[in-house]
Amino acid sequence: MTEKEKMLAGQPYKSFEPKLFEERQLAKDLNYQINQLHPFKLEERNQLLRKLLGRTGSQFHIEPPFYCDYGYNIAIGENFYSNYNCTILDCAPVTFGNNVLLAPNVSIYTAGHPVHYEPRNEAYEYAFPVTIGNNVWIGGNTVINPGISIGDNSVIGSGSVVTKNIPANVIAVGNPCKVIRDITDNDRQYYFRNLKF
Repeated sequence: MTEKEKMLAGQPYKSFEPKLFEERQLAKDLNYQINQLHPFKLEERNQLLRKLLGRTGSQFHIEPPFYCDYGYNIAIGENFYSNYNCTILDCAPVTFGNNVLLAPNVSIYTAGHPVHYEPRNEAYEYAFPVTIGNNVWIGGNTVINPGISIGDNSVIGSGSVVTKNIPANVIAVGNPCKVIRDITDNDRQYYFRNLKF
């Protein structure tokens, strides 16, 4: 198996072999172009994002700066929105459903390193997919770790570190991120805390 095949299969691999390094350099070049464009050049930016990302919906908006490792492992659904300074280490697939909102400084990491220093010093790493369902809102400064799934309609509070799967239809927050309550039909009448529409 090649190092890339190992990476995509969730096996230990070495990321600084020439092919993977070259692919990351190409992604960095596209990231650089995207992040340097004038804000009014939206269509040009979206064309570059379509070239970088593995799959996009027809409607999406990503505020620069945006950073990723490879790009081709990222799939975004319809009406995707990412605010400033999103970082996605997409060594494994990162899949977003429809109507996903990312607040500023969201970081999604599929990559990790062995805990023991000896294999870590030999430059081994691993990668596991991250899946985010439909209608999910992820608060600012949230970190999502490798292998995580977040269910449909859920909200992740600001500053969370997501280390375990989050089910659908809940509010979860904290470090480590934990479910604090279900989202119910009663929530539909409020736009913020106890403030009604």
